[in-house]
Amino acid sequence: MGKVTAAITGVEGYVPEHVMTNEDLSKIVDTSDEWIRTRTGIRERRIMKDGPTSDMGAAAVKKLLEKKNIDPLDIDLVICGTVTPDYPFPSTANVISDKVGMKNAWSFDVIAACSGFIYGLTIGAQFIETGKHKKVLVIGVDKMTSILDYQDRTTCVIFGDGGGVALLEPNTEGLGIIDSIMHSDGAGRNYLLQPGGGSAAPASHDTVDQRLHYVKQEGKQVFKFAVTNMAEVSAQIMEKNNLTSDDVDWLVPHQANLRIIDATASRMGLPPEKVMVNIEKYGNTTAGTLPLCLWDWESRLKKGDNLILSAFGGGFTWGAIYLKWAYNS
Repeated sequence: MGKVTAAITGVEGYVPEHVMTNEDLSKIVDTSDEWIRTRTGIRERRIMKDGPTSDMGAAAVKKLLEKKNIDPLDIDLVICGTVTPDYPFPSTANVISDKVGMKNAWSFDVIAACSGFIYGLTIGAQFIETGKHKKVLVIGVDKMTSILDYQDRTTCVIFGDGGGVALLEPNTEGLGIIDSIMHSDGAGRNYLLQPGGGSAAPASHDTVDQRLHYVKQEGKQVFKFAVTNMAEVSAQIMEKNNLTSDDVDWLVPHQANLRIIDATASRMGLPPEKVMVNIEKYGNTTAGTLPLCLWDWESRLKKGDNLILSAFGGGFTWGAIYLKWAYNS
């Protein structure tokens, strides 16, 4: 029997029905379709008008369990990457587990912003590799519109709502998660954060009046750090595992900005046809972007394909995962 690895054996996604185009946004804030497209690559995004983040996560999980014919009671662990939890506590993973009927699972949230899904995969893999668990769900989902300031055109044009889920199971064929490199740097909190609502600035009339409960971003600084670190960690994991650009079948990049995606692919030596890009229709769904990519491309992925998952998020957090795809759809 070979070494046990944690393999993704199924993926599912969920996006709300309501579409907000760049033209729609231009009627709310001083912007234009051209301004947004040339700076981000986004044409439209999905908006969840009613319901919390957990509704989207639960919808994706239910569809995955039905597709895989898995009893919710067979799930051992649920990890949810999100920065828009239903409540400060309990965790959104806990709420999703209740809504889906995963009564035998323990669950927790990972707050790593746009890196939440790869952080969750890295954590979940440990429980599979040690033999502790057999079925682990890793969710990445955010209702970013719940913390967007539609008076701030530098942030409100970027984000959308949505997310997805991956099932991790044991594999002994040399497939699944082969390696991961994760980083964080708390000094980056000054450039991208939600200032109000935590213990540093508890909710008050003053924090509401100052609009501190919305995403705040210094775009130029975040762009600079993201381009450098996301590209470098992606190249680093290739070098560490002796992979050339010919060996990599797919880059699965966080969908924050098309220019960041292009810079990462260029640093890795990958042509556009090997890069998953769906930012034009979903925008930046934060922890939801990577599982949404895997969901959109699932039918094109082949058993044994080499994938590099890469992300950069507020905090700062960033990292990359090298995995071998474990199944044909």
